[in-house]
Amino acid sequence: MKGRNRIQWYNVALLAFCLTACQVKRPKDVLPDAKMENVLYDYHIAKAMGEEVPYNESYKRQLYIESVFKKQGITQAIFDSSMVWYARNPETFTKIYEKVNLRLKAERDGINHLIAMRDNKPKESLPGDSIDVWAWQHIYQLTGMPLNNKITFTLPSDSNFHDRDTLRWSVRFRFHNGAPDSAYAPTMAMQILYENDSIISSMQKVKKTGIETISLSGDSIGKIKEVRGFIYYPLQKVSKSLLTDRISLMRYHATDTLLNVKKDSIAEPQIKKDTVAATPAEVKKPDDEKTLRQEVRPRPRLRQSAN
Repeated sequence: MKGRNRIQWYNVALLAFCLTACQVKRPKDVLPDAKMENVLYDYHIAKAMGEEVPYNESYKRQLYIESVFKKQGITQAIFDSSMVWYARNPETFTKIYEKVNLRLKAERDGINHLIAMRDNKPKESLPGDSIDVWAWQHIYQLTGMPLNNKITFTLPSDSNFHDRDTLRWSVRFRFHNGAPDSAYAPTMAMQILYENDSIISSMQKVKKTGIETISLSGDSIGKIKEVRGFIYYPLQKVSKSLLTDRISLMRYHATDTLLNVKKDSIAEPQIKKDTVAATPAEVKKPDDEKTLRQEVRPRPRLRQSAN
């Protein structure tokens, strides 16, 4: 009996030793978790700034990245070797990126403001009933890797946004080596945040090459605060790059005259999801206010005669 117990304890000790020996040791040239978090945080800010520079100043993109390495006291080789090691240890890498994303979201508004000031972007969009308000690149290529798997935007409203505007985001998707399986298909999402904190949103999977569109509008929610959206391309089993182009974000003003009519008299038209508000040519306007009052006049009630 004692012999069996000794054998069992020996097996347990041997198993523990094997597990310890099989653990992946971190090389000396791999950055610690906290340091890697700081590097990735600065790296993504620098990369976002580089994407905003004009084509004739593209050399600045590499200067932004090099400034991150200089600030953090590392080299390109140390960063590359660290990225390779963390990619082979996805659990650790995921935890680091969760912290990085939280920091980026917390600083998003301030970063967008600084980028707008640096690039001297106009503070207001153009006026008009049908305007493309997309202010970023019109073509992106995603690979699904952690540093190149997402497109995000945040567009604050301005004085040219109206209460009942429709926002329509269109993107053409082109897959290399065929479209991915549904589980690995990219996700496209957009939401509108209103000043009263109401939110309307829509999300869809992109399963084939072609133009995909998300259309959102709020009939009576109030003033728009900002419009947000993203495209997320998950890591693929087999390398399949994704090209997105012909990107537009159209803003359509509501063109009907129903706001001048009491809601009790006539119901407001509802804009269905993924549709665009009617253009001026499609809306029949009355010749004058008198005609409008005649159109919405309630029917007279029939009086019942006394028996």
